[in-house]
Amino acid sequence: MQDRIREFVLASLTEMQYDVTDVTGDTDLGPAGLDLESLALAELSVQVEDEFGIKFDLDEMETTALMTLDEFTADVAKRIAATAATTGSAA
Repeated sequence: MQDRIREFVLASLTEMQYDVTDVTGDTDLGPAGLDLESLALAELSVQVEDEFGIKFDLDEMETTALMTLDEFTADVAKRIAATAATTGSAA
């Protein structure tokens, strides 16, 4: 699942005009790496929410900026699993 999330995130960043040529799993999303600004982080989060059916809180953007790509994809995968578990138990 994390590979699929990673591919989606990289494709989204490419569409947002970010150069992802040298991006690795250890690349920071924020100032030390891709240098995504708050608006770009919000846009990426919305795209991930729409694609994977999860939600981010607005106050999580600062934390997201400090994550590496691998940490972000792991967080998204965890949220997907939690959503699936919640949805599955409600059925």
